[in-house]
Amino acid sequence: MSHNTFGHLFRVTTWGESHGAALGCVVDGCPPGIRFRQAEIQAELDKRKPGQSRFVTQRREPDEVEILSGFVLDDDGETLVTTGTPVSMMIRNVDQRSKDYGDIARQYRPGHADYAYDVKYGLRDHRGGGRSSARETAARVAAGALARKVVPGLVVRGALISMGEKAIDRANWDWDFIGDAENPFFTPDRASVPVFAAYLDGIRKAGSSVGAVIEVVAEGVPAGLGAPIYAKLDQDIASGLMSINAVKGVEIGEGFQAARITGEENADEMRMGNDGKPIFLSNRAGGILGGISTGQPVVARFAVKPTSSILTPRQSIDRDGNNVDVMTKGRHDPCVGIRAVPIGEAMVACAIADHYLRHRGQTGRAGGE
Repeated sequence: MSHNTFGHLFRVTTWGESHGAALGCVVDGCPPGIRFRQAEIQAELDKRKPGQSRFVTQRREPDEVEILSGFVLDDDGETLVTTGTPVSMMIRNVDQRSKDYGDIARQYRPGHADYAYDVKYGLRDHRGGGRSSARETAARVAAGALARKVVPGLVVRGALISMGEKAIDRANWDWDFIGDAENPFFTPDRASVPVFAAYLDGIRKAGSSVGAVIEVVAEGVPAGLGAPIYAKLDQDIASGLMSINAVKGVEIGEGFQAARITGEENADEMRMGNDGKPIFLSNRAGGILGGISTGQPVVARFAVKPTSSILTPRQSIDRDGNNVDVMTKGRHDPCVGIRAVPIGEAMVACAIADHYLRHRGQTGRAGGE
């Protein structure tokens, strides 16, 4: 299987399977001198790891990262400093239950990649989906934690803004609430927690699943990143987000809503600020114009489909061409979109870090100068 790598200068290769011994990533192209701590990588992985509430899969994985290469220790004995060589990170699997998938070894789960994989490769890993499992994304989160360190002042944050038929009230948006211990949904709206909880409890008890929409906002993005034709910043952000398991749609800034408004409404008007720098009066473009960052916050949203592994029997076929009814056992997220929030953050961070290094390599200066 090829195509396990993304990025150009900040280049990430992920490896491993859902039910294998371990999974991980190799980050090639990380500049020397980037300072970070293992705890900072672990903090991002902890946001994504399973089993943290009744609303996600109960698979018990500590997702403890091991950083194997590409660094030297600072004098304090805790700070890692990149050397410019490949940074390799590994996360061991400790709670696999491959037997849960025995009944579907020859059956194609509707909505899953089973059939498509079998058609392409002539075989598939039925144990949790192998490489098609969302567990692969843990390695991306580790890479994204490192990517955040590459761009000075970069802050990337994500939030779940809707789940199925339920949506947040944007007037209640509070970034600080997302990390609250009482918030299992990454929602920025405190009032939405009981609404989402009651809604998802009903979905979960019915043995079904539901989708979600995630919004990612990157602040501190320098102006000038990207290129106008085949290396647009929004193009690469969209590509990264679309590569996440179960994502079926991406929009930047106003996105599809831009098709419903006038040119006057859509234009982000500008005025000169007292500091001699332009001020945008709105941000419907999502911080990117002509594929190049403007210096405003970069805003992207992506839609995650309902988890395909559900207890409700669905019609399908098996490898022998027989009609079957498939019911997937095991431990699955009733809304996989919840844990997609830190994954989306990671992919946006990696895309911005890659473009930052590409811009610096082409122009000899950091973006915004």
